[in-house]
Amino acid sequence: MLSSILLAICACFAWAAFKYIRGLRRNIALAKSTGIPYYVVPINPINNINQAFRFIWLPLWKFVTPKKYWKDVVLVCEHNWQFRRQFEPFAQMGQNILIASPTTLMMHSANPEVIHQIASRREDFPKPTEYYKILAMFGRNVVTTEGAIWRMHRKVTSASFNEKNSALVFKAAIDQAQGMTDYWRKSQKDGNFHTVEHDTMSLALNIISYVGFGLRLSWPGQPLPADADSKMTKYASFEPPAGHTLTFSESIGGILEHLLPLLLTPTVVLNHLPMRVLKEAKNAKQNYDAYMQEFLQEKVQDVRRGDKDIGMDIMGSLVATSYQDKQDGAKAGVQLDDSEIIGNAFIMFLAGHETTANVMHFSMLELANNPPAQRRLQQDIDTILGRDTDPATWDYEEKVNAMAGSMLGAVMNETLRVLPPVLEIPKKTTPTKPQTLTIDGVKRTLPANTYLGLCVSAASHNPGYWPARPSKITGAASDLDDWVPERWFRPSLKQDESSPAAEDEDWGGYTGPDTSASMFRPARGSFIPFSDGARSCLGRRLAVSEVIAALAVIFQKYSIENDVDEWASKEEVARMSQDEKDTVYKKSVKRSREVLASCESRVTLKVYNGQKVPLRLVLRGEERFVDKFDL
Repeated sequence: MLSSILLAICACFAWAAFKYIRGLRRNIALAKSTGIPYYVVPINPINNINQAFRFIWLPLWKFVTPKKYWKDVVLVCEHNWQFRRQFEPFAQMGQNILIASPTTLMMHSANPEVIHQIASRREDFPKPTEYYKILAMFGRNVVTTEGAIWRMHRKVTSASFNEKNSALVFKAAIDQAQGMTDYWRKSQKDGNFHTVEHDTMSLALNIISYVGFGLRLSWPGQPLPADADSKMTKYASFEPPAGHTLTFSESIGGILEHLLPLLLTPTVVLNHLPMRVLKEAKNAKQNYDAYMQEFLQEKVQDVRRGDKDIGMDIMGSLVATSYQDKQDGAKAGVQLDDSEIIGNAFIMFLAGHETTANVMHFSMLELANNPPAQRRLQQDIDTILGRDTDPATWDYEEKVNAMAGSMLGAVMNETLRVLPPVLEIPKKTTPTKPQTLTIDGVKRTLPANTYLGLCVSAASHNPGYWPARPSKITGAASDLDDWVPERWFRPSLKQDESSPAAEDEDWGGYTGPDTSASMFRPARGSFIPFSDGARSCLGRRLAVSEVIAALAVIFQKYSIENDVDEWASKEEVARMSQDEKDTVYKKSVKRSREVLASCESRVTLKVYNGQKVPLRLVLRGEERFVDKFDL
């Protein structure tokens, strides 16, 4: 009996070894066939399980093999390498890094021409939907699907993304930013606060909830508007309503915080293991799902009555695709089932919430670290909008293009360049057909089912495509690793070059450029925080409107400084000379930059592990540091 078990175990190991060697040899042969320089890695580095155990296999690989086999390629196997290493691996190994592993052939690219070719040929280079399972936990949606199903979801969801609703986002962002600054001034002692990340998340959630779903969410102590729908007040409550253990905002925050446990943990384990993090994840998912089921039924009733909500009304539009046709007895058009409606609503909350919140959070931290940029930002706000005007009177059509072409747009663009929400956009060649790309002027054929990583951060640090000057911060020859919004007023280096024809079909959403025509114009493929091509972000115009409006409100009346209480009290600062103030402020800037450098990309790029940068909101004219501090 024992010998039979041992024989079976040996047979399994032999079979696994055979598959491993056969797969590695096959993928090495495929890599050779492309004519592109390639590297060999013993374990697939993009597999989620392998990433979790890289602390075991990566040191073991380096220990048992000569350094020449791993000294370069190990850079792209490290944790968080896309952010920590930026363009460094591509400077050493070339702008297209081809890797053969036992299970996968993959290529990471920081070459804008290659990236643009891939992004503009959606049918030839589809999205590997298996990497997006985490975002389909409530139902299939526009992000997690491909082919004909994606076409259906895109057509249904794109209708609400237009200039009319961008103007509504602009107004909502003004109102919510005023609410946030009022909240800071009332609740934070001496203007010091540690909650900028949480509060920008609340601001973005309040905006997408109102504009996209008709839900009025407010700040603590702020009453709901008199015209708020009474049946929607439970979503704005600061206490869990009947049938829930979390508020609506808490349920969404819990989902975002625990996305990875929800993806990686089987339901049976999630339901029975007593671990705190799993309990919190389960509770958040159950509460959010219950809220959305209730919201769905309320929207179904609204659609059947013919009611229309304010603004984009994403949920109403999604519901109408299925329920209106059924009610009217009309010929069925594009129809989504309930899980797909809720799945798309979740994506809209996620995309319109966490990503824009991160941009605002990082922008405020960087502006506190770069007082000259903050002062220039305020000068542009004064010129375009006026220092004493009422933000409620700002007109979208009159002001938005000037704002986007000013320091407001430059701050947002530079934050997206240095700290993009997503570091790598996954694509692949079609499963059954090789695809040809032009790389450095030569046509190369990539085998079927090759994984392709479009490296967002590395492409935006590619020195051949971005204007650079010596760094004022580190003294390095290039400032591409620094946050320098003024670079967006430097001359463009390259004009858009001819590229393979993009698809002619209109997929909806904003189709203009991602940056203002009056600013530096990146070459196609070198600046892709919103992706590129047919699968680019539907809401990018709305995101621009939201961020620049919120920043304008904050910095019209206020300045933001790093808090220095760790090194000096308020009274001690008052007695300091300018040189002494500069010395202590440099310490706060160093701390902030260290926190920013520790960001990780799990679902989006964020500050994790409870790290926070304390800030201070002060009226303009009452600054202690940023009115005179220079880099």
